[in-house]
Amino acid sequence: MTMNEALSAQRPAATGARQPVRPMLRDMRLDGTARRFLLTVLAGFGLLRVWAMFAVPFTDTTEARYAEIARKMVETGNWLTPQFDYGLPFWGKPPLHTWLSAGGMQVFGVNEAAARLPILLTALAVLFLIRTWVRDIVGRDTALVATTVLATMAMFLGASAFVMTDMPMVLGTTLVIVGFWQAVGRGDRLWGLSVFLGLAIGMLAKGPVAVVLCAIPLALWLALTWNWHLLRLLPWARGMAVLAVLVLPWYVAAEIATPGFLRYFLIGEHLQRFLTPGWQGDLYGSGHQEARGTIWLFWLMAALPWSLAPALLLTRPGRTMTVFRTDRSGWLLYLALWAVAPLVLFTMASNILAAYVLPGLPASAVLLVVLVGQVSSGGGAARRGFAVASLATFAFFLAVTSGAVFAPRQIRLKTDRDLVAAADAALPDAPLHTVGGRSYSAEFYSRGRARAALADDLTALAKGAVPSAFSVPPDLAPEARALGLEDLGEYGRHVLFVTPTADKVN
Repeated sequence: MTMNEALSAQRPAATGARQPVRPMLRDMRLDGTARRFLLTVLAGFGLLRVWAMFAVPFTDTTEARYAEIARKMVETGNWLTPQFDYGLPFWGKPPLHTWLSAGGMQVFGVNEAAARLPILLTALAVLFLIRTWVRDIVGRDTALVATTVLATMAMFLGASAFVMTDMPMVLGTTLVIVGFWQAVGRGDRLWGLSVFLGLAIGMLAKGPVAVVLCAIPLALWLALTWNWHLLRLLPWARGMAVLAVLVLPWYVAAEIATPGFLRYFLIGEHLQRFLTPGWQGDLYGSGHQEARGTIWLFWLMAALPWSLAPALLLTRPGRTMTVFRTDRSGWLLYLALWAVAPLVLFTMASNILAAYVLPGLPASAVLLVVLVGQVSSGGGAARRGFAVASLATFAFFLAVTSGAVFAPRQIRLKTDRDLVAAADAALPDAPLHTVGGRSYSAEFYSRGRARAALADDLTALAKGAVPSAFSVPPDLAPEARALGLEDLGEYGRHVLFVTPTADKVN
């Protein structure tokens, strides 16, 4: 059957809407040893991620910044407006990730694990969705392999317990796209409502970009397979009511509380950030200018080690195309469009981050596993390759985590946790001045006492009447010593100085 024949088979009958055909794909046949190996891989990576969640300090700037915003939410009790600094609203993102991390700290205390745990739960929810979906469509063994591949992709593993906006949004987009297929394939209204719930999660996690990331693959798939009639199977009235009730109240309240939010967020963050090279309108940092098309390179790095799997498919291109052509359901096309949606959206964007590929990684994992399962015989070579890739990835993340935990100074980890602890031991509850700019990790670990200071202010602060601690870049250390400040040593990127106590001066 040709691709045209496959697409034509999806056109609606004159009598009404017709649901998608179930994919005719064979499940992988894993023996008990292979299943136990996969479960061991998942358990090993899970334990490693949990260890990192507890032991690795927050690092500047991204995770420490979002963690500090969440900590301020707990401290101030202002759960409506995230604060970039005390009294300064953070308009860069909606508050879902902040609510999650702040909720964790409200329950379990202000610490790294409490802030990261809710993000980890969103990642586990994504894995559960993918496992359930693939098991229903292909089979339990393929579902287990796909879940393992997704869980061990470099970017997914790293972001799975990282305090930032992206993983909650990935939960939302995954729920939309999985929910749509299940809703129109089964006629299940609960799955249909999950589409609108996923859109609400995306809108509260990152805004309209989440809707666009879902609309691209869905619209293209509906157009290419001539399946627009399937939209009628969604519960639009109840779904739009759910979406409005969950999303609109916060957006309206945020604009009322801090006028100007909607203009900055919708125009600045969603248009100018991506279309204006070196965008200077960012209120909270600077744009990340990259060459157009860099998002594809980011995908290759983010999906490691499994981004190397397409090379295996290229060795049998005819068989791979045959699998696509004979899939009358359009499910493989559905996966492919979902996988490339972030890449297409951000190809011409200048201000991008590697994390922007995350929403497409679930589809990439499933598509790679399914195609390899259909094309490959699944012999010993394939299994050995899988084992080597898994173990190499585990060894890499184990080395990175061990370095961050046991040798943060040696690798100059971008965190001021130990510096704050040393400052508190020397001068408990004293002000901490981070000379040369903000340190979000210092603010988090000092519970907001750390304040940024200009290099030109060092002299005045050192001669002030209030005993203080100073986090100083190494190039300013000679000046601090000349002012009579006591040098307590180097901590990663900074040198800690304190005002001499009276007994030491005498």
